Amino acid sequence: MGLFWKRKSGDQFVSLKLNEPLPEKTGTKAVETAKTNGSDSGKPLAKADAAPFVPPPKADAPTVEPVPTGGGPTPIPTDPSAPKIPSIEPRPQVQGREADTLGAEVRQAKPVASVPSRSPFATSVLGLNLSMEELQAQEAALEQEFSARFRRAVSATRESLSERLDTVFQGLKEIDENLLDELEEALIAADIGVATTQHILETVRRGVARKQINDLDALKAAIKDELLKILRQSEQQGVASETSVAANVSPYVMMIVGVNGVGKTTTIGKLAQRIKAEGNDVLICAADTFRAAASDQLAIWAQRTGVPLIQQKQGTDPAAVLFDALKASKARGSDVLIVDTAGRLHNKSNLMAELEKMKRVASREVEGAPHETLLVVDAVTGQNGLEQARQFLKVAGVTGIVLTKLDGTAKGGIAVAIAKELGLPIRYAGIGEKVDDLVVFDPELYVNGLFE
Repeated sequence: MGLFWKRKSGDQFVSLKLNEPLPEKTGTKAVETAKTNGSDSGKPLAKADAAPFVPPPKADAPTVEPVPTGGGPTPIPTDPSAPKIPSIEPRPQVQGREADTLGAEVRQAKPVASVPSRSPFATSVLGLNLSMEELQAQEAALEQEFSARFRRAVSATRESLSERLDTVFQGLKEIDENLLDELEEALIAADIGVATTQHILETVRRGVARKQINDLDALKAAIKDELLKILRQSEQQGVASETSVAANVSPYVMMIVGVNGVGKTTTIGKLAQRIKAEGNDVLICAADTFRAAASDQLAIWAQRTGVPLIQQKQGTDPAAVLFDALKASKARGSDVLIVDTAGRLHNKSNLMAELEKMKRVASREVEGAPHETLLVVDAVTGQNGLEQARQFLKVAGVTGIVLTKLDGTAKGGIAVAIAKELGLPIRYAGIGEKVDDLVVFDPELYVNGLFE
C-alpha cells in the first residue's frame, strides 16, 4: 500500500551519526603533532617556533578549620496549644506460625503488580524490532486488507454492472446486439457517462468483429482494459502525485474546493490526519468565512487531529486569512498547508472570482502555489458532479478529484467519466467514515473491484 504522503524529504534514512568524526577540541594554546619520515614519534608544531605550552602550577587550596560557636543546637520552641503528634512505637516481632500467617495476610492484601518492560527495543514505529520476513508479511497483510476494503467500497457499483452482465449472458452462446444494448444500459446506470460508454462499446464491437471477444470472460477483460486505460491516461494531466513538486518548495499548498454537502470539511480533516501521521508538519487554513458553521466544524476536526488551525471572524476576506496562514506556515516550517474554501455553487461568478484572488495571493507567497487544487465530488451526485467539475475547471484550475462516499452508491462509475471527459486524475477516494478510510485512489484496484 505504501505511504499516503510521499513528499517528505529525508525520511528514507535515519542518521544515528555513528560514523561522523568527533569535533576537534580547541583551546588558547593548541599543540599539533605530526608524524615525521615514517616514524611513530611526533614533533610539536607551534607558531614562530614558540615554546611549548606548560600549564601553570596549581595553588594549594586553603585549609578550612571549624570555628567553635559555643553551645549546642538551639531547641525548637513548642506551642502548648498545638496538638501533639502521636508517637509511633515499633511493632513487636512475631515469630513462628503467627509470622507465617501474618505474612500470608499481607501478601493477599497488597499483591505485587508486575511492572511492564520499558525497553525501547520492545516495539518500534519504524519496524526495527522486526525481521525482513516479518515486515514483508506485515506489508502483504496491509495490501490484502486495503484491497478487500476497496472491493467492499465499490460493491454496489459491481452489483449494478458485473452481476447484471452475468444475468444477461446466461444461456447465450455468442455476443449479439441485444447483449451490447444491455451492456450500454448497465454502463450508463453506473454513471460512466454516455460519451465514455459509446467509446467502450466501439472497442467491444471491434473485438467481436475480429473474433477476439466471444465469451463473457473476454468481454469483461476488454471492458476492464479500456477502463484502466482511461484512468491511466488521466494521470498525464493535472497533478497525479505530490512528488511532482520540488522538495525544497515549502509549504506544499493544497486548496480544497467544492459545493456544500459533498464532504469537503471531512476530507480536509482526514487529509490532515493522514499526512501528519507520517511525520509531516501540517497547518489548516479556514478560509471559508462565508458560512458561519464552517470554521466551527473545521475547528472540531483540527482539535481531533491535533493540527493547528488559522482562522478569523466571519466575513473576513478569505484572501487575507490565506495570507496570514501562509506567513504562519513559513514561520513554523510547515510541510503542508491545507486551505478550506467556501462551498461555492458553480453558477456563482462572484464566488469564483474570489477563488482567483486567493490563488494570486498564494502564488506571491510560495513558488507555484497552490500546488494542488482538489475538487471534492460526491459520488452519489453522479453526472451533476461531472458538471460541477467542468465549471470549477474553467475558473479554479482544478488539478485533481477527491471522490467521496464511493462506498454508498451504485454510481461509482463517475470516476471513469471524470477521467475520460475532463482528463483529471482521481487523487483520493473516500471508502468509509473512519479517518483511514480516505485512501489514495488506485485505478487497478478500482477496476478489479468492479468485476471481481
